[in-house]
Amino acid sequence: MEEGAAASMAVGEKRVAVDVPADAAAAANGHGPEEKAAEELPAPSALSGWPRTTGMYLFVMNIRSVFKLDELGSEVLRIAVPASLALAADPLASLVDTAFIGRLGSVEIAAVGVSIAIFNQVSKVCIYPLVSVTTSFVAEEDAIISKYLEENNSKDLEKAAHVHSDACNVPASGGETPVCANSCIPTECADLSNQGCKRRYIPSVTSALIVGSFLGLVQAVFLIFSAKVVLGIMGVKHDSPMLEPAVRYLTIRSLGAPAVLLSLAMQGVFRGFKDTKTPLYATVVGDATNIILDPILMFVCHMGVTGAAVAHVISQYLITMILICRLVQQVDVIPPSLKSLKFGRFLGCGFLLLARVVAVTFCVTLASSLAARDGPTIMAAFQICCQLWLATSLLADGLAVAGQAVLASAFAKNDTKKLSIVLGMGLTVVLGLFMKFGAGVFTKDAAVIDVIHKGIPFVAGTQTINALAFVFDGINFGAQDYTYSAYSMVGVASISIPCLVYLSAHKGFIGIWVALTIYMSLRTVASTWRMGAARGPWAFLRK
Repeated sequence: MEEGAAASMAVGEKRVAVDVPADAAAAANGHGPEEKAAEELPAPSALSGWPRTTGMYLFVMNIRSVFKLDELGSEVLRIAVPASLALAADPLASLVDTAFIGRLGSVEIAAVGVSIAIFNQVSKVCIYPLVSVTTSFVAEEDAIISKYLEENNSKDLEKAAHVHSDACNVPASGGETPVCANSCIPTECADLSNQGCKRRYIPSVTSALIVGSFLGLVQAVFLIFSAKVVLGIMGVKHDSPMLEPAVRYLTIRSLGAPAVLLSLAMQGVFRGFKDTKTPLYATVVGDATNIILDPILMFVCHMGVTGAAVAHVISQYLITMILICRLVQQVDVIPPSLKSLKFGRFLGCGFLLLARVVAVTFCVTLASSLAARDGPTIMAAFQICCQLWLATSLLADGLAVAGQAVLASAFAKNDTKKLSIVLGMGLTVVLGLFMKFGAGVFTKDAAVIDVIHKGIPFVAGTQTINALAFVFDGINFGAQDYTYSAYSMVGVASISIPCLVYLSAHKGFIGIWVALTIYMSLRTVASTWRMGAARGPWAFLRK
């Protein structure tokens, strides 16, 4: 191609190629001819006179601007508030589930607790890498495409359209079949002069949907046919009263695994677009349906824990349908060719996040297993405390989503000034979070309630620690620092797992929560150290 040049943008340790004209590529990166000399100069200090040998200055900079509703503050709030509500909706719905199931008895709630722990462990192994990678990749590709389209006048757009047309007719090596050299510019907008085009083709979107659907089917088949075996590994013995209701609940709920994976993949796509309202609406509708169906199926239809599982499955497929209908209005999900898909990119970063998520979730799953081995009463209390712990902690995860989407987009545009501001503001906002709540009445069993009261101080006391860990995870993912995230979390798990086993054996229920507190504290330290030391993708902070 003589008229065009391949422009690439570094995003963390990854690069995305977009075939655009050379002058357009320079403009898209903010590198016009007159700016090339300034390109190599270090970024100006965001906090004049502050030592730049580390990134610690970010933790205190702009502290007076925390509640200032400037452009960046509005962007973070626009993303974070709906994301927080959407992320909290499912745990809150689970709390309602727990309250209803608690009316059936301590055995039933303990059985459901073990089943949920298994389902979440298997799901998160797939979900976490998929959603995190999807959010960053979609935000990155969308930023590249949008910036390229917006910064060209009509004459340049027509020229780029001509170049794109030529690129799509270049013969393949050794043959005459035309191949498309462009993998990022949307095929629906190949005629760039058509400014009315709304649907775009973004490779990462289609790739995420295919991967999510496949993983969901694999998960469903695995859990349905191995429910008893996995429950046995979790500590539910063959003669335990928890076994029968646990098998029923886990088997039925597994039917919804494809919907869960696909819907969360689409939520990652919308987050990449910085659209957290659509997932919020879909999640609220689905969870409201779940809450309405719970008492009807469980008590009116006398289905017990089976009714709870059926209600959850129906709600997940409803969420998936809503998101699909909305997504196809914005994005062309049919790839022009298999070569345009980004499976290699997903797998490359996905395996790193897979190692990380196994380390992250295994600690909580092990805690559930240790509680189950102590009997239905301890397991029932642990399930209630764990649901409260997750529901309140995930309220802060909306900031993580906002940080990830904003940072991924900013890295794609080389907007280092914006990076510094969002990091400084994000942490100071989180430092003001403190969540207080009392123990709810989820069961009539006095013994279970007594154990719950022992765990509430740990559940409430770790909220600030949890919030910090979630937000910095999102920031690190926005920078696509997946390698460090994986290795650091494996290190945290290697310390936390022995603590769990030892403290559980010697201190029982209290020991489990002490160990989980240690785990979250180590996770927070690991998440914040990378930026504080200004290493990896944050090395620019020392300039």
